[in-house]
Amino acid sequence: MKNKITGKVLLITGANRGIGQALVEEALRRGAKRVYAGTRVPMSHPDQRVVPLILDITRPDQIRLAAEKAGQLDILINNAGVAFYDDLADSSILERHLAVNLYGTQNITNAFLPALKTSHGTVVNILSILALAPLPPIASYCISKAAAFSMTQSLRAFLKGRNVSVHAVLTGPVDTEMSRGLTIPKASPESVAHNIFEGVENNREEIFPDPMSASMEQNWYDSAAKTMQRQNALSIPE
Repeated sequence: MKNKITGKVLLITGANRGIGQALVEEALRRGAKRVYAGTRVPMSHPDQRVVPLILDITRPDQIRLAAEKAGQLDILINNAGVAFYDDLADSSILERHLAVNLYGTQNITNAFLPALKTSHGTVVNILSILALAPLPPIASYCISKAAAFSMTQSLRAFLKGRNVSVHAVLTGPVDTEMSRGLTIPKASPESVAHNIFEGVENNREEIFPDPMSASMEQNWYDSAAKTMQRQNALSIPE
């Protein structure tokens, strides 16, 4: 599975900052043929291989236009996400998280699945270790990422017979705007982007791309939950 990025066409959502921006640069470094950079605001890039797309993943019209413009696609990286502090007292905050982190990810994936099935491509969903163990001050974020993780595992089972690989990236704290308020050690977006692509190229179903998340990796792969997930996936015929 090495050199999976070289010569490929990628779409990265939330590409104008943080992990998304680092993923764009890492894809270019690894020899991507073209990188569609999905953002809610206009952006530019000096490398002609980068094609900016106005893409709010909660907007069906923008998703449809992006799918029409991109056409061919080898790798979809669902990175766009939101995070707000809350205590579950206001259901509208949970709805805002689900609209982006779950339904937005699902809708853009479905829009590009025909192209990915044709290319025998790859879906990469950027999630969080908080999908496994919630942090109560950002409860709605954790709920949405847990739901997106479950969706990712189910999607992997549905697509196993179509030669489309599906990866869940379970990040720990990363030094981005989203985690600015945390005063704990954080990994750089660049190192995380590098390790995400390493995981994709080595066909890791779950990718733990930073020191904190990596400390959980072996326990996850040896866990009863992972074993059950693999067994349950067998309910989908080839």
